[in-house]
Amino acid sequence: QVQLVESGGGSVQAGGSLRLSCAASGHTYSTYFMGWFRQAPGKAREGIAFIDSTGRTTYADSVKGRFTISKDNAKNTLYLQMNTLKPEDTAMYICAAGRSAYDYWGQGTQVTVSS
Repeated sequence: QVQLVESGGGSVQAGGSLRLSCAASGHTYSTYFMGWFRQAPGKAREGIAFIDSTGRTTYADSVKGRFTISKDNAKNTLYLQMNTLKPEDTAMYICAAGRSAYDYWGQGTQVTVSS
């Protein structure tokens, strides 16, 4: 069993930056693939950044060039560096992990970007 706890969300003005963290406990997650998802009110959940066990990353077009996903296996922590934030980035940000599917999900951390 893996527990995921996000932190680092908050309110920021457009153009600003935030760094989200996702702390994993309960199991060594170095062999898992992990991702960040977000969900805005009234919208479907969107996968935005992914990292596999080798460190290879992929991004949704909506965040490519602005967001960076990374992980520290020694700290069992996943990060999402978000730069040049836009009002449309406002959402609940949720991390997830798994081996064959995203089996484990955090509760999320809210990010609000004002214009």
